[in-house]
Amino acid sequence: MKGWAVSVLCLWALPALVLSAKTFKSADRINLWANKIGPFSSPSETYQYFDLPFCRPPDGLEHKPETLGEVVDGNRLVNTPYDLSFMIERETTTLCHKELTKADISKFRKAVKEDYYFQMIYDNLPVWGFIGKVEKAEDPSAVTKYYVFTHIHFDIAYNNERIIEINVSTDPNQTVDLSDDVVDASEDAKVLVEFTYSVKWAPTDTPYEKRMDKYRRYQFLPQHLEIHWFSIINSCVTVLLLTGFLATIMMRVLKNDFVKYTRDEEVDDQEETGWKYIHGDVFRFPPNKSLFCAFIGTGSQLFALAIFIFSLACVGVFYPYNRGGLYTALFVLYAMTAGISGYMAASYYKQMDGGDWVRNILLTCFIYCGPFFLMFCFNNTVAIVYRSTAALPFGTIVIIMVLWALITIPLTVAGGIAGKNTRGEFSAPCRTNKYAREVPPLPWYRQAVPQMIMAGFLPFSAIYIELYYIFASVWGHKVYTIYSILSIVFGILLIVTAFITIALTYFQLAVEDHRWWWRSFLCGGSTGLFVYGYCFYYFLARSDMSGFMQVSFFFGYMALVCFGFFIMLGTVGWRASLMFVRHIYKAIKCE
Repeated sequence: MKGWAVSVLCLWALPALVLSAKTFKSADRINLWANKIGPFSSPSETYQYFDLPFCRPPDGLEHKPETLGEVVDGNRLVNTPYDLSFMIERETTTLCHKELTKADISKFRKAVKEDYYFQMIYDNLPVWGFIGKVEKAEDPSAVTKYYVFTHIHFDIAYNNERIIEINVSTDPNQTVDLSDDVVDASEDAKVLVEFTYSVKWAPTDTPYEKRMDKYRRYQFLPQHLEIHWFSIINSCVTVLLLTGFLATIMMRVLKNDFVKYTRDEEVDDQEETGWKYIHGDVFRFPPNKSLFCAFIGTGSQLFALAIFIFSLACVGVFYPYNRGGLYTALFVLYAMTAGISGYMAASYYKQMDGGDWVRNILLTCFIYCGPFFLMFCFNNTVAIVYRSTAALPFGTIVIIMVLWALITIPLTVAGGIAGKNTRGEFSAPCRTNKYAREVPPLPWYRQAVPQMIMAGFLPFSAIYIELYYIFASVWGHKVYTIYSILSIVFGILLIVTAFITIALTYFQLAVEDHRWWWRSFLCGGSTGLFVYGYCFYYFLARSDMSGFMQVSFFFGYMALVCFGFFIMLGTVGWRASLMFVRHIYKAIKCE
């Protein structure tokens, strides 16, 4: 529970932690923490640094305490034997002499073949390097060469008593050849290796507050920012054209409808047609109302969660390489916003004359957490089999389960009770008929699936360009830092989703199909299906990910993310359609 407490405190103190600088005196010992290693093309497949036979500290391994988010992110910090004392330069220094056995050679060769990288942390600054290199001979019959780097050089910049920057480089001339011909020629298939390192310090004028700017500049070069702004302008133009077109069409069409229906009211024998004809059925509650309300409640919670996350991001909480900060925020805020889902689900369920409200609240608790738990169990089992750091320790799983059982569920139940007791009857401007009208035969493009395709394509096209950078950040080694742009894109996504869903709802009512409740939810959430389809394109065409573990993590967790977007955007689409339907039926006289 100590890690959980640290996670909560760090969530709210992160902006202060960014600006608080540690000061050091000459020769002060500063730990260089080894974080993780793994294939560069498969970022989810990570292992502990000393799973490879590197030189270990003479005093034994010391694991650094980590927050909940750091553990979930696969971080496992452990001390190293490198002596990087403050302002102490070192020429080539022997770290250790190590005799590599056949098993050690096999591990190193596998790491070099799969392009393993390592990540280390020095005064909360990340640094990366590669384990070795592969040289393939032009002659197919020749032996492929596998080299492991044996020397690491550290360049560290400081400003007075504070560390500003650290870089690591490997010497391509200082390697050990672990190719088959060399290993087979050695006695007992053992190779003696000398691991060395060197350290150089240099002063800099860069202030401590700007030491993270290096990572921001590295991730987004000027041409990348131009592409970002181009995508924003493109999306804004799309929104303006869409909203202008829909507003013009809808206002003219609705104006004509209102004039027509006003005249019909003066002529009693005039037969009603169009959306006025189904006024007695349009507010008929949907089938499976308990499931529908559970989706609406969960979607409202996820929408609130997204707003809070964007707010924290825009004020600088998720600065570059804030290890696990986003995961900590997601866990804490999801638990704290659970009351929203219970309140919204139970209140709408009561308005729809639902009887089994206990079942509705329980369904709300599990509608998203249930699939998430099942997928987590599968992927965590895969990670355990691989012995990856992505596998959560038992203690962390217990903390998450306690968080869910003692905070999420009670808040959902409390919100459900409040929603059941405070909301009144459903506000419908028209009286609902006792028996539902039969829906006339409709062409194929009026069915649910074609409508969902039309509804999801336009919002997806508005966020398509930005998706690549998000995927490269989540499933790659880039870091997303321009959250202001992402917030604008998110706002555009909500606006486009609402407008396109309203338009399709009107066209559905115009052909006298009153089953708009579920249809508006499905059409609004269909963008999540397009995003999941983009996952396949990204995996096959834009990434080099491979391996069963990486595939299961990528498609498994992206399915959950897209499912969450489906629920959230479906809720947005339904709420927008509900306001629109109420407005147009209030504007006419219905008996």
